[in-house]
Amino acid sequence: MSRTILVYAECRGSALRRVALEALGAARRLAGQDGAVHAVLACSGGAADEAAALIARGADVVHVADDPALSSYAPEAYLAVLGAAVSAARPDAVLLGHTPAGRELAPRVAAAIGAGHIADVIAIEPGADGHDVRFLRPLYAGKAFERRSFLPGRPWVVTVRPNNLPPAEPMDAGGRSGTVVELRFSAPPLLTLVRGVVKRTAHGLDLAEADIVVSGGRGVRSAEGFAPLQALADALGGAVGASRAACDAGYCDYALQIGQTGKVVTPKLYIACGISGAIQHLAGMSQSHTIVAINKDPDAPIFGVADYSIVGDLFEVVPLLTAEIGRMHNDEVRGNGAASR
Repeated sequence: MSRTILVYAECRGSALRRVALEALGAARRLAGQDGAVHAVLACSGGAADEAAALIARGADVVHVADDPALSSYAPEAYLAVLGAAVSAARPDAVLLGHTPAGRELAPRVAAAIGAGHIADVIAIEPGADGHDVRFLRPLYAGKAFERRSFLPGRPWVVTVRPNNLPPAEPMDAGGRSGTVVELRFSAPPLLTLVRGVVKRTAHGLDLAEADIVVSGGRGVRSAEGFAPLQALADALGGAVGASRAACDAGYCDYALQIGQTGKVVTPKLYIACGISGAIQHLAGMSQSHTIVAINKDPDAPIFGVADYSIVGDLFEVVPLLTAEIGRMHNDEVRGNGAASR
């Protein structure tokens, strides 16, 4: 079955977010061989590279809204852009990332176009005939899952959780053709005005999209206790997170909080250091692909969800891990150097 799918290609600054490429990959699969994939870019200058990247990875048409009103996120302006893109593409489905912006925009778009809405999707299961598409999403903080589908005759609006679906890859090394069109929209009066943006990220990495996350809990004992965790994250090319207990204690900023009232992450590797494993924290990381837990308490609940458990003092274990990773990296560099000679 062929469909027309519209993807909201969310950017951070001037670069596409990875979840935008994950949504694009899902759109390409849902559209079918004869379907069409549209993407919408909302920006304030410099969209050429992102539009080309979307076309190379499967977008047939990229609608570019370039306006100073889009320099900072404002829901009224971005909703107007999505509304104009929906009017232009007339899609069967709209896909967005399950990000703060996506969570705000998706239900508004659904209400505006009379669409059904399924949020926080972690897997898409097309039927054998392409008609019966089911969407898997977690419930009760990841303790249960449900499969949902849409009734026929109405468009769909779906948000996809970062790091769960494969991103769209370039489809043709020789170049893929597509169409870039200017999207005209009427920005309504803004109810809010952004004066400035303070970015708090884990050394430039977004926790929600990081492949590796090293998190600390109350067991780090102080703000300085996060230093060995940061060193391990740097060695692995990952990001640092925290439990709410560590944030409440003032050891780190709440921007790093992972859990039911913080960020939800699904990295390939999650290393929990000095985290007991309260249910609120598990809600934010239990779907990680591989979980390593380091804790002095052999009865800590975190060990119940861990794939690998280390009973020990994090201040002894983490530096040993960091040193071993550094040694492996140096051996690899020397090996590559010897091979090149």
